[in-house]
Amino acid sequence: MDRLANTVRPYAWGSTTAIPELLGVAPTGEPQAEMWMGAHPVAPSRITRGAEADRPLSEVISAAPERELGEAAVAKFGPRLPFLLKLLAAGAPLSLQVHPDLTQARDGYGAEENAGVPLDAPHRNYKDANHKPELICALTPFDGLCGFRSADAAAELLAGLDVDSLKPYVDLLHARPEEAALREVLTAVLTADPQDMAATVSEAAAAAERLGGDYAPYAAIAHHYPGDPGVIAAMLLNHVQLQPGEALFLGAGVPHAYLDGLGVEIMANSDNVLRCGLTPKHVDVPELLRIVRFEATEPGILRPEVSPSGEEIYDTPIDEFRLSRYVLAPDAEPRDVTASTPQILLCTAGSVTAGELTLAPGESAFVPAGESAQISDAGGGAGTVFRATVVA
Repeated sequence: MDRLANTVRPYAWGSTTAIPELLGVAPTGEPQAEMWMGAHPVAPSRITRGAEADRPLSEVISAAPERELGEAAVAKFGPRLPFLLKLLAAGAPLSLQVHPDLTQARDGYGAEENAGVPLDAPHRNYKDANHKPELICALTPFDGLCGFRSADAAAELLAGLDVDSLKPYVDLLHARPEEAALREVLTAVLTADPQDMAATVSEAAAAAERLGGDYAPYAAIAHHYPGDPGVIAAMLLNHVQLQPGEALFLGAGVPHAYLDGLGVEIMANSDNVLRCGLTPKHVDVPELLRIVRFEATEPGILRPEVSPSGEEIYDTPIDEFRLSRYVLAPDAEPRDVTASTPQILLCTAGSVTAGELTLAPGESAFVPAGESAQISDAGGGAGTVFRATVVA
């Protein structure tokens, strides 16, 4: 078992305090948005194993993939860790975005490769050939947007703002079959004249600020992204408020954005993102419309299923990751978490003993496949550890 040294990513939307408070360190004043745990090539975790020098986890895995990941995981996912675990701390809304499914990712990546689009080009949509399902589990109250409202509910929300330039969208939402209505309105919003849309967003933001209540999240979004068409697009989506321990699974084609809060996020190891707004980055509307699933859905808030061993499991329909949680009593017997697959263990509360390591909040460890591993509370009670692995 190896203690991980992890990189914190200073994206502009990050909270300046949430991750430092969890780690028990002083804030720097800089946004601290995500702490990455895993073998992502951009910012792999680092380990020191025995007498070896400090090395990136990605390098350790590449040197002996079957030893580190297990034969079954390598056979299923290749010689790489197929997930990335994060602490995510949103102090401002993230971009409104959607992820492709596996076939769309492979096709899109292949097409851009064949066209010679550089990987670092700002208009490149597909950085790799993988899909990017993800799960966010709240550590604090957590606000987000997830999936489309019904057309009628979206029409009611827009109509309540009483902004003249929004009324054609209200009429469209009432007049057409739901899927077609949602598609047509999102298309119209994202392709409108930028100056006209900026004026509409300004009026809508002022009305949302005045009305408060259900409109307050959109006033806050507009404060961070004045004039952005994504403010109106966000009103087509469900507003979700998670309580600590609750989670959201975000599959392919589901538009979403995180607004505020601290959570544990896990995702398939991919960088494929199609953006719908709330960003200065490239928005490829035709490709976006090919990827988005225009289905009105109730956001499915996940609550963990508790196994006889006390493992709280967040059930998801994919195999690249499996996330669970243990809340450990001080007098309980150690829990055996030995597995034939690779694992990352992350402490989020109290103090946890993992093998020979003691983990404080925000500290994590990598457990190679097949290595014996036990966890227990290190004193004080309610030591909490998230366990990330794969299904192989």
